[in-house]
Amino acid sequence: MTSPIENVIIVGSGPSGWTAAIYAARADLKPVLFEGFVRGGQPGGQLMMTTEIENFPGFPEGIMGPDLMEQFRKQAERFGTRTLKQDVSAVDFKERPFKIVSDDKEYRAHSVILATGASANWMGLPSEKALQGYGVSACATCDGFFFKNKEVVVVGGGDSALEEAHFLTKFATRVTLIHRRDALRASKIMQDRAANNPKISFIWNSVIEEIKDPAQKKVTGVVLKNVVTGAKTEKKCDGVFMAIGHTPNSDVFKGHLELNGKGYIVTHDGTATSVPGVFACGDVQDFKYRQAITAAASGCMAAIDAERFLEATLPAASEAHRA
Repeated sequence: MTSPIENVIIVGSGPSGWTAAIYAARADLKPVLFEGFVRGGQPGGQLMMTTEIENFPGFPEGIMGPDLMEQFRKQAERFGTRTLKQDVSAVDFKERPFKIVSDDKEYRAHSVILATGASANWMGLPSEKALQGYGVSACATCDGFFFKNKEVVVVGGGDSALEEAHFLTKFATRVTLIHRRDALRASKIMQDRAANNPKISFIWNSVIEEIKDPAQKKVTGVVLKNVVTGAKTEKKCDGVFMAIGHTPNSDVFKGHLELNGKGYIVTHDGTATSVPGVFACGDVQDFKYRQAITAAASGCMAAIDAERFLEATLPAASEAHRA
């Protein structure tokens, strides 16, 4: 049995995916949204692992990350978005209609919006996972405010790590950067800025072996191991920020779309990808801002771009779906 051809399929259910669905549904495109990601990512995006969000407009008292995503979902479904709690395992963008494979079933669409996001890189410690959202974070911009007058550590040695550390000094009394080598990989200007900031200090040649204390559901310190001497020490702190990079959830698109050297989908003229009719939004194509509000904004852009693409290339179908 041949599956129906959808006007637009959206892959991903973070702020960008749900916003794309809201706008596509309100345009009467009857979008189908796959909630699952393609790299073992979290349906609902990184906000599903975030506790209180205070910088998303419209919520002056703040809102929990999962609660915000649930409101996105309800709004998208209110306007007719059909959601599938499935992962996408393969795609074929060589010809239209485009093909999306999920649960060994093939879905077809005249246009596709990719909103699969990016996953923060973690160390993989059990204590790290247990304390995510309870003092362990991968976003200083998102969570730095909660560490006013507290001591935090940042893990990493590149520009991102130093940017996070510098930002955190607006709130924390002390920021200690932990790096597994004896020299930073960051640009000279960022190194100079960190060296001249009296609130930033460094622990070299060290890695975190454990974060305390999951039993208390809060960070009280870290156990460090010196990679040169093997010596172990403990350092008290109130928060741990991972700044060891993000990996875009784009593996399934390799060979089908143009990706940059780090795996992010390359977009131009808004959200257009290298394949006409396929659009990308949110953190799978944004390696600069990585905020919920910018992801949502790009989801809006992708839906509008898809609608205009359909109107230009599929006028008969465009009229039919509004009938």
